[in-house]
Amino acid sequence: MPAPAQLISTAIAVPDNILLQSDVAAAAGEIFGPRFREFDRMARVFDSAGIHKRHAARPIDWFREPRSWPERTAVYLDVASALFVSAARRALDEAGLLATDIDTVVTVSSTGIATPSIEARVSGALGFRPDIERVPVFGLGCAGGVSGFSIGARMAQARPGTNVLVVAVELCTLAFRLDEMTKANVVATALFGDGAAACILRAGEGGLATVEAAGQHTWPDTLDIMGWSVDPEGFGVIFDRSIPPFAEAEMGPAVDGILGRNGLTRSQVDRFICHPGGAKVVEALEHALDLGQGALDVERDVLRDYGNMSAPTVLFVLDRIRRKGLPNRSVLAAMGPGFSVSCVSLVAAE
Repeated sequence: MPAPAQLISTAIAVPDNILLQSDVAAAAGEIFGPRFREFDRMARVFDSAGIHKRHAARPIDWFREPRSWPERTAVYLDVASALFVSAARRALDEAGLLATDIDTVVTVSSTGIATPSIEARVSGALGFRPDIERVPVFGLGCAGGVSGFSIGARMAQARPGTNVLVVAVELCTLAFRLDEMTKANVVATALFGDGAAACILRAGEGGLATVEAAGQHTWPDTLDIMGWSVDPEGFGVIFDRSIPPFAEAEMGPAVDGILGRNGLTRSQVDRFICHPGGAKVVEALEHALDLGQGALDVERDVLRDYGNMSAPTVLFVLDRIRRKGLPNRSVLAAMGPGFSVSCVSLVAAE
């Protein structure tokens, strides 16, 4: 049986522009208040989201003007490429590798469209070999960080000794819409930030942790819970208010099923490393997984400092926890469009 994949390194990167939540709330009041009758009632979401600041592809004033899809795409290509390079270089440096040592690159992103995909656009800047295998992954949203990690681990295990770079990069703020007077748009404005995370995986010995198992669960008839609509100005957020109660009711059995298929139980997990989609989602996950209030403390810290960056966010949590010291067994978990949950079990190196 081939050796399991090892986590070799992790790294994160964010844009330079910082959005303080207080400034975003004030700007949202100016933009939505006069035109959206329900905004005053919804404005408390900016205080209850659990976010102090976020990083964005552009300064706050850029979002005050109408933006076309071509404008948004130009920013996506520019900033996503820069963040990819920054996160990848940091992961390579930490692993003691060069870009020429990477055999496969998995790129996870659902907040922009790029053909050729981002890893091809930055290949020259990073110095990838011409024979590198490219695996772009689109459409997994918030679950993409865990699913991309799982894909990278399987590719590393299939070809022992090769190095797999996984990069999740999302520019969620580019989905902000001046034309959509909807609750979903207001909630997204209160939650979303931009960032990238990278990790390197390799089958063999000597990593930070062993990738023990992975799995997914997709609930039937849930396509309308989360996703994008596509219209002339760009992506429009689909963000159902039922996500926290859905997570509280459904996440436990789904995770138990994934663990059970891999011969594990929840009692054997020392730490769940979860995607902090929002303060209410974090609380719902603590209830769903019987973790106790406050157990997902690092998740709350990442949410406070970066907001919900979609796919990279759970890898920000992983990066922060592993720098403190991974527990014996941890399980990455994230929910995303589908509606689905993706999990990966890690066993820390001794």
